[in-house]
Amino acid sequence: MRPDTPADHITEAERLLRAAAQYPDDHEPLFLQAAAHLELAGERARASTLYDELLASAEIPVEHPHLVKALKASNLWEYGHEAEARAIIDGIRAAGPLDAAPWEVAAETLEAHDELEAAHDFFSTALTLLLAPGEEVPYATQSLLTGRHRVRRLMGVEHDAWDELAGALHTATVPLDELHDPKRLWSLGSSDPGELRAEITRLRAELGSYRTALSRPFPVAVLLWPEEELRELLTAYPGLSQEYVSYADHLASLEAALRDLHAAGTPNLGIVAGTVPSYEAFAASEASSPSDPDLLPQYATTLAARGRAVPWPPARTAACWCGSGQQYRECHGTD
Repeated sequence: MRPDTPADHITEAERLLRAAAQYPDDHEPLFLQAAAHLELAGERARASTLYDELLASAEIPVEHPHLVKALKASNLWEYGHEAEARAIIDGIRAAGPLDAAPWEVAAETLEAHDELEAAHDFFSTALTLLLAPGEEVPYATQSLLTGRHRVRRLMGVEHDAWDELAGALHTATVPLDELHDPKRLWSLGSSDPGELRAEITRLRAELGSYRTALSRPFPVAVLLWPEEELRELLTAYPGLSQEYVSYADHLASLEAALRDLHAAGTPNLGIVAGTVPSYEAFAASEASSPSDPDLLPQYATTLAARGRAVPWPPARTAACWCGSGQQYRECHGTD
């Protein structure tokens, strides 16, 4: 049942914290979910404590420190710690993380507090850093284009190339320009039935976009076995050799599967790396045998849900996902 009251959110946060103690490998995503519930319950100081615990952890280093800092800044600003929040946001900008999430959280925090120029600068800086000219826009980066478009509409500035790209990537039935029209609020107080019907249509389109995003909160991921792990897996469970002919074939099959999914229009693709101990523990939790090939895609989905997925495709000039040390365009990214 979805939490609806502050007490429900606190109960859910405490359940997640107990799970984090039981599953240390999933410590970070469970803490972040718990902190989000505490924020919704109005327990913002306690949420900040969780962010601080993550950042200070020596035993389990945080995997996404800039995202944790961005979420902490957003939370701090909401309960009166604006100066500290601004300092954290400035630090994120200086660090220049290479993933979209911390940029988006920080930019939306600035936008929420009417810092439109600063929010625009954050979105633009992130896109300059993360988007290579002429390359396909990664799924995670598309929201930066959408957010920048929204802020620019609020600022009343003319469209540029990135705004046009945001519009082209937008899939809802109502155009992005219409969804981000600053005058939309006026129609909510209108007595004109036509204006009210149009606003209902826009709200339904916006809700549809949110539902689409929420329906895939983690990537559709394929399972990568590093070479040593694959050798250990097949030694322990030789029945899986029908799934994995050789390491080279395994890598080629992953790239082919991802390209097929992409060609079919599946967004938000990723790769998760498996380990034999983790896989055996997952099999035990499912009361199943690690030799069962049907367990492999379930294991991949579980790893993706835990935040273990690396987005695919990487930039063509970035390191290839297979770990060869070559650029993607020179390795599995060759056409």
